[in-house]
Amino acid sequence: MDEFKACNLDYFPENILIDVLSYLSVRELVRAGRVCKRWKRLVKDQRLWRFVDLTAWKGVTSRILWLLLRQYLGCGLRCLRLRGLLLSARGGTFLSESWLKALSTKCPRLSKLYLLHADLRSLHSCQLLPTSLQVLELRGCELPREFFNQTSPSPAPAQERAEATSSVGAQQQGRHRKGKGHGSPSGIGIGRLVLNNVPSFTDQHLQSLTSWERLSRLELRDTFRVTANGLRRCAAKDGVCGVEGLSRLKFLEIGITGRQGYQLQMASLGLGAGWLGLEELSLGGKEVGPGLLCASRLKNLKCLCLWACTLSEMQIVRSCRLLRGLNRLEFLDVAFQPKQCPPAVEGEGGGSGEEQDNEEAAGVDNSNDENNTVDMNDPIPSLRRSLAVLLPSCTLVFTNCSVQISAD
Repeated sequence: MDEFKACNLDYFPENILIDVLSYLSVRELVRAGRVCKRWKRLVKDQRLWRFVDLTAWKGVTSRILWLLLRQYLGCGLRCLRLRGLLLSARGGTFLSESWLKALSTKCPRLSKLYLLHADLRSLHSCQLLPTSLQVLELRGCELPREFFNQTSPSPAPAQERAEATSSVGAQQQGRHRKGKGHGSPSGIGIGRLVLNNVPSFTDQHLQSLTSWERLSRLELRDTFRVTANGLRRCAAKDGVCGVEGLSRLKFLEIGITGRQGYQLQMASLGLGAGWLGLEELSLGGKEVGPGLLCASRLKNLKCLCLWACTLSEMQIVRSCRLLRGLNRLEFLDVAFQPKQCPPAVEGEGGGSGEEQDNEEAAGVDNSNDENNTVDMNDPIPSLRRSLAVLLPSCTLVFTNCSVQISAD
């Protein structure tokens, strides 16, 4: 018993101590490194610096970022989350070109960067970001006009290619070109771009993304300045030199849920021109209605997600009649409007009769008095039966959905 009381943390193996230290925040880790030499060495273990979240540490300045980069961050870093000074009273420069260059050199495996409330207007281009990035997420940030533009390659790579042509065989030339231009001429290899509440993002920024050769997922949430014409110009379509626009895009999300008072652009109407290769579409908020009208033009669409909106059963059934190729239909945080039988019969005429016939055909085997009573207040069971007839091979997912019941 006396031996047990005399034990302290020095008796624990280093692997166990590292597991304990992994529960600490970045600020607490830095403080723990001041306890003793052993803890200082343990805190610098790269297993503790794979996923670094600095969004909870308010008031992080460029001086603190330099300190973390020089003493702690290294080749083990995979994901970095930063909070900028855009809403801070002190202001000042947050991310500098020299720091980003040092980050790219010291952390070659960094694949995801998340920036919150960061003022990026001091950076003339996103080419300053680490070339190893695969995911870039911006929330509440300010962007310069040409942030997503790609500048032409410098003459240095051209000279290197000329030297390689004269001194190296054809096989080595091919390897050299793959190594230098793996993603794009400027080295941008980002495959997923998330923009959440970025009011400075416009159609000009969207047009700049057409030169990104690896961009396959684009998520636009509360980007109020993106218009239908801007989305239509960037859509993948057949051109003179092949497929033009965002030709590699497979997933697109458009959603407007916040900020009252902004003019609704209805950017999802730009999908009406079609989009080659687009397989997954996510619509949210005020973009659901316009987007459903144009979803039938997407010939390659396989998955459709509707979130944070209010829909009626008739609206969904009408839209899904033209989406026979869907494999997955998901409803997330959707409020369904119950059917109003008398107005529906008088206003819709033959169209509502066809939908009622489909519902009866789908539910004739399993219907009983109890189910009929439930369907009057809950449209989800009847909606499932209607969609089962229209989309027999489609998987339906309902997550956190509700029924909107009026006071009347």
